[in-house]
Amino acid sequence: MKKKFGSKLFLGLLMLFFYLPIIYMMVFSFNGSKSLSKFTGFSLRWYEQMFANKSMIEAIYYTVVIAILATVISTVVGTLASIGLSKSRKVLKTYVEQVNNLPIMNPEIVTAIGLMLFFTTMKIEKGFMTLLLAHIAFCIPYVMLSVTPRLRRLDPNLADAAMDLGAKPSYALRRIIIPQLMPGIVAGALIAFTMSFDDFIISYFVSGNGIKNISILVYTMSKRINPSINALSTIIVVIITIVLVAVNLLSMKKAKTNKVAQRVGLVALASCVGLTIFGLQKLRSNSGGNFDPIDAYGCDTLNVFNTGEYIGEDTISKFEQKYNVHVNYSLFASNEEMYTKLLSGESYDVLVPSDYMIEQLLQEDRLQKINRKNITNFDNLSPLVKGLAYDPKNEYSIPYFWGSVGIMYDKTKVSQEDLEQDGYAILKNPKYKGRIFVYDSERDSFMIALKNLGYSMNTSNLNEINEAYEWLRGLRANDPVFVTDEVIDGMINGEKDIAVVYSGDATYIQMENPNMAYYEPKEGTNIWSDAMVVPKNSACPLLAETFIDFNLGEKIAYENSEYVGYTSSVQKVIDKLQAGEFEGLSSYIPRSGYDKDEIFNYNPKIRKVISELWVKVKAK
Repeated sequence: MKKKFGSKLFLGLLMLFFYLPIIYMMVFSFNGSKSLSKFTGFSLRWYEQMFANKSMIEAIYYTVVIAILATVISTVVGTLASIGLSKSRKVLKTYVEQVNNLPIMNPEIVTAIGLMLFFTTMKIEKGFMTLLLAHIAFCIPYVMLSVTPRLRRLDPNLADAAMDLGAKPSYALRRIIIPQLMPGIVAGALIAFTMSFDDFIISYFVSGNGIKNISILVYTMSKRINPSINALSTIIVVIITIVLVAVNLLSMKKAKTNKVAQRVGLVALASCVGLTIFGLQKLRSNSGGNFDPIDAYGCDTLNVFNTGEYIGEDTISKFEQKYNVHVNYSLFASNEEMYTKLLSGESYDVLVPSDYMIEQLLQEDRLQKINRKNITNFDNLSPLVKGLAYDPKNEYSIPYFWGSVGIMYDKTKVSQEDLEQDGYAILKNPKYKGRIFVYDSERDSFMIALKNLGYSMNTSNLNEINEAYEWLRGLRANDPVFVTDEVIDGMINGEKDIAVVYSGDATYIQMENPNMAYYEPKEGTNIWSDAMVVPKNSACPLLAETFIDFNLGEKIAYENSEYVGYTSSVQKVIDKLQAGEFEGLSSYIPRSGYDKDEIFNYNPKIRKVISELWVKVKAK
């Protein structure tokens, strides 16, 4: 009895471990606020927002279409390949089976990079077709792996007997071989669909020009808490649950299982294809604009590459409606990822990189000059963001958002005197051991160490950099937790007392948790600037400049800044939000004119040294 009770308890705990997070996610998809820790009331707002979010609907569409097409094609090709191999010589069969196992045994990142390099070398523009081909390529081995064992158990004389009785080879294949292999084929198709629907790594490296699936969307939208993702995930879980229940109920009716299952499958497939085609037509339709964009701009599609959750909810749709165009809006998680995409041959019309990356792109001659005559709202910009060192005349870049790096702290647990006295060294104060988040950024971490030591964050002195390295090694004794964007939710929920954050994230955190405050140390900090630029290989520069100018309009700039929480580049927007929604939040307006504050310069040699040292810091 005790053993049975113990096994049941273990099974119950195991089920709780697996399903409690899913239940938690589903419950908070109906939360009235963005909080993931406090349920403020039942609401369907996130489901409404999900269906209104064009980027999310596009991701669902491409995920379903790619999964269906990849499953059908890989199942047909994999099944026929397995049948063909069964009749081949042993040497050829062994060789092909080994090659077939490579994508399964290889780390997915290796396959992803290999496919990316192949498409780049062959000068194939990355988009829908490359994504589909990649999914077919990695799904076929799983189909063959499922069909081949079933084929080995099949009597090899069946097809010969059928043909001896007058059946043609095609008839024998359809009516004799395929039905016998059907369990293996169905299993292979289900695996292929699951692999395609769920894939992220390969998809991320081979997609482009606004083509993204759900996995890519979730990854790039992780910077901010977006309960719309919870709503989408809940819908997926519910659909899968319904399908599983239906399949199990059908399997109970033995006599009618095959016919009913086939009919249900055909209806489901037809419904998916119909809905996705309808969805694409809806997505591609433009309801606004009374002129032909091709006549006005030479194109009707704009490719924008921006970091996740870094634009107003309706900005893209408003631009599309006003100018009667379609925007392929792609997202990246860091400047380095954006740069990697550019190196792989991706073509975009508008990029939104940070200051140091703009400097790098300028040194590599990857940007084109912006025609200021097309930027009619340029005078709206704040003097604080004009003429920065990386582009003194704003010839190549138009400021978008700006801010600083500082310390977020819990006013109820952290002494203001300690902050004033220690500055960045508060991160090493034993009083707060184990209660600290440090942003996992080599640039910002070395900036903190260098500033606390009294050096410039742009130093090229290796001795000073080594001192900063030792400072960071000493920081490890205080047990900091290195995080990226999860610092936002962590500080909102009060998981730590101190965190290194960007000012825009600090604004959002303070809005959600009034116990938090933002501090810019006296040693100085990084005043960063993100700007909109046009790459040299842009296919639509005039429309790109129109998009840039659109985002400098006071109304759109206000909506962008209000939603994102970062400081706008438009002066009137700064004034409005400072006196309105963000009143009293010092993080919204980074300090200016302080002589110890700096902007990062691009120095590839020093960057390489710091990257190598940062690996050692984290490895300790």
